[in-house]
Amino acid sequence: MTSELWSTGPIGHGRGTPFWDLLDAPARAALRGAGRPASYAPRDELLRQNDLTDHLLVLGSGCVKVSAASAAGYQAVLALRGPGDLVGEQAGLDGGARSATLTALTPVRALRIPPSAFKAAARDHPAITGAVHQMLSARLRDADRQRTAAGADTLSTRLADLLLDLAAGYGRRGASGAVEIALPLSQDDFAGLVLGSRRTVSRILEQWRADGWVTTGRTHVTVDNPDALKRVREGSGRT
Repeated sequence: MTSELWSTGPIGHGRGTPFWDLLDAPARAALRGAGRPASYAPRDELLRQNDLTDHLLVLGSGCVKVSAASAAGYQAVLALRGPGDLVGEQAGLDGGARSATLTALTPVRALRIPPSAFKAAARDHPAITGAVHQMLSARLRDADRQRTAAGADTLSTRLADLLLDLAAGYGRRGASGAVEIALPLSQDDFAGLVLGSRRTVSRILEQWRADGWVTTGRTHVTVDNPDALKRVREGSGRT
């Protein structure tokens, strides 16, 4: 874990403010002292559903996929987490079993903190407790927003919004202006993230491929025409 990674500068990404960005300098220093660095390779599991481990992780770099399996074996992708995010907080704070599996999509560096040390730091630094409350509130609001969008927006709109967000946060722009989303996500993953069916997501991507808007592989998507997806997101483009 480098000093630059856990600096006092902002390392925000995507929607909302990451947990680390909500902390003041003394609170950050306390958590750095309470934890130890951990590194994960792509496809490594940081946390496993139903395990009884209770440490918390603050992500310093990389991206992880949050997924959960139903009793029938269906695997649902719930969210993506990135730099500055706190993960594993539910089991870490209430002592219950892990509710989801976290899998590294890219190389990940994190700060691993035992729950007792996290709670001790929070007692000494109220900013930590405040940041946890803000983070949980933001995640609840985001879940509400997703449910509202699922009822009000078309699946094409939600998928265009997701691809543009991922291109902005994790994209690699080529000479042609196309943006490759540098995350190994499958169409099942995209379907879970937009609360849709894989069949419908596949059909939409097939149409967008034919239109020259995207290029897809088994676990990658390149946005070839961002402006077209922006029109879909804004409701003015053909879906």
